Amino acid sequence: MGSPKSRAALERLGRDLRGARLRRGIAIADLAVRAGTSASSIARLEKGDPGVGIGTLADVLVVLGLLDRLADLIDIRKDDLGLALAAERQPRRGRSSATTLRRQQDKDKATHGGADVIDMDGASF
Repeated sequence: MGSPKSRAALERLGRDLRGARLRRGIAIADLAVRAGTSASSIARLEKGDPGVGIGTLADVLVVLGLLDRLADLIDIRKDDLGLALAAERQPRRGRSSATTLRRQQDKDKATHGGADVIDMDGASF
């Protein structure tokens, strides 16, 4: 029936949903009608019953005006562990030929003191 941590989290979610409903002055029966479910489903949801479907939760959150909270539940942009693991799996990229050529030119300039090299034919490089 789930871990103790998940059970506690669902019970807290249920208490918070009940608090949000009461602050809005909505009766269980009215919330059930507006969410398209039964009053017993709302009561089970508020008790933290893990058997209530996520679709029912989403419908209740729509009625309460809190649906954005569900959408932000798992924001992958804030998943530090997942981002770190994905970065480790990224292939290391080699240098492009343009970068290699540019570095070689910079090295040649440093070797010659940054001055142009003039060959005997009078051409400047």
